[in-house]
Parts: sequence; structure tokens; C-alpha cells
Amino acid sequence: MKTEYRIFGVVTAFLYVACVVYAWWTWGDLGRVEWIGTVALLLSALLTSMCGGFFWFVSRRIDLRPEDRPDAEVSDGAGEVGFFSPGSYWPFGLAAAATVAGLGLVFWMWWLLAAGMIAVTAATCGLLFEYYTGTRRTAEH
Repeated sequence: MKTEYRIFGVVTAFLYVACVVYAWWTWGDLGRVEWIGTVALLLSALLTSMCGGFFWFVSRRIDLRPEDRPDAEVSDGAGEVGFFSPGSYWPFGLAAAATVAGLGLVFWMWWLLAAGMIAVTAATCGLLFEYYTGTRRTAEH
């Protein structure tokens, strides 16, 4: 995780510097600070610092991975990585539901927004529990 938090640290530092330069540049050019871009850069920097902080926190509590060791071989990372779905229709349903909720928000139709949020919740549950099969049954039952 050391690689990840370093990458996020570099991006965070860049965004903070870009935020200050942007605010200074707009103040010098327009005579006032352009707050939309300044706040957007600041919030982006805060978001990346939150992600980098999480990776830093996790990296202190786990052993070094092969990606974090300079002396690691390619074979050190071999083995089972995890389960990946071969195909699912739930992401399409989730995107469609988010589109409906977004349209309800854009046109301020509360009933469309409510229907979209219910559909987003249902599609998220479907995506998360797609491979959940319930409790394991033993041979005695």
C-alpha cells in the first residue's frame, strides 16, 4: 500500500499547489478570486488526501506486499487473487437507475427522483448480493 499512498500524496500536493495558483491567478486577472474553480480544486485535494491517508493507515498495519518491495520477483505475486464475476447485468441496471434519479434531480420531479433512488437501492442490493446463496447446508439436512 506504500505505492498507493505515495501516488495519492503526489496528486494531493499538486492539487493544493494548483488551488493556490488558480486563486492567485484569477485574483490577478479578474480582480477577484473565482470561487467555483478554487473550491473544486480544494475539494479534490481533500478527497485525494483522504484516500492517501486511508492507504497510509492500512500500509502501517499489513505486511509488505510484493508491489512494495524493491527486491520482489514476479513470482512473489503469484496465486489466487480473488473472485471476479464473469458477467453481470446489474451494472447496467444501476447505471439506468442512476440516470433516472439524475433526471429527477435535474428537472426537480420529486416522484421521478424517489423512483430513481428506490431503483438505485434495489440495483445496488442486486449487485452486492448477486452471488450470495444463503447459509451453507450440511449433509445432515
